[in-house]
Amino acid sequence: MKKHWIAALRAEREAYLLAGLVERAAQVDAVLASSGVASDAIVVETAAVEPEVEQAKVVRGRKRKKA
Repeated sequence: MKKHWIAALRAEREAYLLAGLVERAAQVDAVLASSGVASDAIVVETAAVEPEVEQAKVVRGRKRKKA
C-alpha cells in the first residue's frame, strides 16, 4: 500500500474511534494488518476548559446622613 492510503486509513480509524464506532475501527485495523501495517494506538485528547466564575457583588447606595 502507498503511504497516502495508509494515512487515509489511519485517519478513518481515528474518526471511527472518536465517534465511538469500535467495531468499524476494528475492521480498518484488519485491513491495515492484512497490508502488513500495524495500527498505532490513538490517544483521544479533549480540551479541558474551566470557565471563569463570576461572583455577584452587592452594591449598596450611599448612607444618608440623618438631619
